Amino acid sequence: MEKYDVVALGEILIDFTFAGKNAGGKNVYEENPGGAPANCAGAVAKLGGRSAFIGMTGFDSFGDDVRKALSEIGVETKGMRSTGKQHTTLAFVSLDEGGERHFSFCRNPGADTQLSPDDLDREMLSHARILHVGSLSLTDEPAKSATLEAVSLVKKAGGIISYDPNYRASLWHGRSDAVPLMKSLVPFADIVKVSDEELSLLYGNEIGVDDGAEAILSEGARLVLVTLGAKGVHYAARTDGGAVISGTLGVPSVTVVDTTGAGDSFTGGLLFRLTRREQPLSFTKDELESDLAFANAVASICVTRRGALPALPTFGEAESFVRVRMG
Repeated sequence: MEKYDVVALGEILIDFTFAGKNAGGKNVYEENPGGAPANCAGAVAKLGGRSAFIGMTGFDSFGDDVRKALSEIGVETKGMRSTGKQHTTLAFVSLDEGGERHFSFCRNPGADTQLSPDDLDREMLSHARILHVGSLSLTDEPAKSATLEAVSLVKKAGGIISYDPNYRASLWHGRSDAVPLMKSLVPFADIVKVSDEELSLLYGNEIGVDDGAEAILSEGARLVLVTLGAKGVHYAARTDGGAVISGTLGVPSVTVVDTTGAGDSFTGGLLFRLTRREQPLSFTKDELESDLAFANAVASICVTRRGALPALPTFGEAESFVRVRMG
């Protein structure tokens, strides 16, 4: 069986994104398939990589829609499962003037939390070069156990673990519940992508990006990315020789329409580039910065469009953006 570049596991849902008002002044929402791990898998596939998604939806039209949306952009969906016990998870996304998101979830629980260890496609996981997971699959059982089992299976098979500790306040039972669970996967991760806000949540408001990235490296990660929104990304990595390289890459200014999926598309763009080499975590500083510039381009394009999966760029679009805007 051919290796998958990236297998993503976790939540998949429908984002109902604010799309203006109707003639009667009522809010209108546009249905957009999403969910952080699904978005990441979508980004890899849209760029031309081989990706797959493992997750659960309900037996409903929304579940059909998200599965179709992933399949249409080339994501392998045979690892997806459906349940009649819960509906497909929904999120209503309102946007402020800067395109920043505010979420209201219909997940109490949603179908995505019902993925169990028995539902896992073990053959798929054993052929994953990189497994990408987020922290929202740790909020409820049995998805938490399924996530931990998948991580264990991939590590035993020699694969790489990519982790995005993602915080949505309404999906956790307070910060005291969220922080230990979000940090629990860090020691198992080879790649950690975290926003500056989530870094402060996990390691304290007083910690800077340099010290925060170093703290994550000290727990065993090989590559740490701290996304800084419009300011770009800070990175820290441990090379094959044991030396630490670090730096910050900015991004060009773009007209932001919707930041939904920005971090996920960045991660997908980076994982796509890392899997273009035989050993994804063997790179020089220049090679890594080139990969990060490409990932920044993917995210920059994504935020100029509405939605998450529908906003993902092709390889040609990302390459053109790098050449014209970042070259």
